[in-house]
Amino acid sequence: MRKHIINATEPNPPETSEEWLNLEQIAQVEVSSEDPQFPIESAFKHEESPGWRSKQLGEQTIRLLFDKPTDIRRISLRFSEPLVERTQEFALRWADSQTGPYREIVRQQWNFNPRNSTMEVEDYRVDLRDVLALELTIDPDLSKNHAFAVLAGWRLA
Repeated sequence: MRKHIINATEPNPPETSEEWLNLEQIAQVEVSSEDPQFPIESAFKHEESPGWRSKQLGEQTIRLLFDKPTDIRRISLRFSEPLVERTQEFALRWADSQTGPYREIVRQQWNFNPRNSTMEVEDYRVDLRDVLALELTIDPDLSKNHAFAVLAGWRLA
């Protein structure tokens, strides 16, 4: 039997042939707000980082605009909330134009609870061709209890 020890939190194991895209080189990002202590760039780093956090309450949008049409095979999202009990909903959409129209990939809800559910990790296999825009909208608290949106990590392959 062959054995390989992996890091359980690493969303892209070394034995896969996929490589994460270097988003800093191939795309620009638009964001509806950001806390200066938690800038959007930190959500795209491959090492552990505090990630991004909104400066404003309520629904937030993060949009990646690619310099040229890009094929995407995998999308990894990581959300973290260690302090506030809340129900979050996010939607992920894509477009073959930087101005839309956008087509929905997924819409997902998650219940965060500081006692037993502080991390949401989503890993999607997709077959998206000629993508020029990806849009992530986050409603951080469906019950409107004044939570900030947080994105710990976003990777694409």
